[in-house]
Amino acid sequence: MPASLPLSDFLAQAGLDLRKVAVERNEEIVPRSAYATTLLEPGDQLEIVHFIGGG
Repeated sequence: MPASLPLSDFLAQAGLDLRKVAVERNEEIVPRSAYATTLLEPGDQLEIVHFIGGG
């Protein structure tokens, strides 16, 4: 991963809908409003939860 990649770009490249995921970076939840300004750095650890509807 290139250094200083915005989280929103990373999620888009992964094919994830930004409205349907929750992201934790280095054990801290990233607010959806900060996805574009949160820069991923080498060594960051992400946990991504993707919401899927159903019944």
